Amino acid sequence: MSTTIYFIRHGETEWNKARRIQGHSDIALTPAGIEQAERLAEHLAGQAFSAVYCSDLQRAYETAKRVAEKVSCPLFTLPVLRERCYGKLEGLSYEEIRKKLKNPQQDEARFGIEPFEAMQKRAYECLTSLAVAHPGETLAVVSHGGLINSFLHYVSNGACGTGVTRLENTSINVLRYDQKKWEVVKVNDIQHLRKSG
Repeated sequence: MSTTIYFIRHGETEWNKARRIQGHSDIALTPAGIEQAERLAEHLAGQAFSAVYCSDLQRAYETAKRVAEKVSCPLFTLPVLRERCYGKLEGLSYEEIRKKLKNPQQDEARFGIEPFEAMQKRAYECLTSLAVAHPGETLAVVSHGGLINSFLHYVSNGACGTGVTRLENTSINVLRYDQKKWEVVKVNDIQHLRKSG
């Protein structure tokens, strides 16, 4: 039996607006981010989810909480769903970070940055374990742009995800897991943000 997972990015934060790297820093949703989360929850109201899982960082939790309340199902936090850790570079802009990073491998150790492959591995292992634990069910999983993209890149063999796809806040990515294989059904769906009202 296949498992369907709605893999969702959290709502907007101030650091998203300023294009600052958040990583494990616990940044709250902006008022616009809260509205995005509420629109997302309203959009998903008719879906029959068995559970909602999310990162334990508040931007993901506050997004997921609204979905779980709207679809009336349990909410579970998993620290393994956190964004990639950027160590001492968190809070800097993308431009500032680019200037500091000269040698990726040495810089990862020097600044305390989680290796990309390590993040990708934990994303894959977490999503796969959830899919195996919920055969024939549909789940919502709320996480972070970098982690979601790393997973999409891995399961699509680079057709989408890191380096290819820019995920919008509260974007929905639909995946199906069946017979030990992942299928990407939908990427970066934000139709709930385009609706008027």
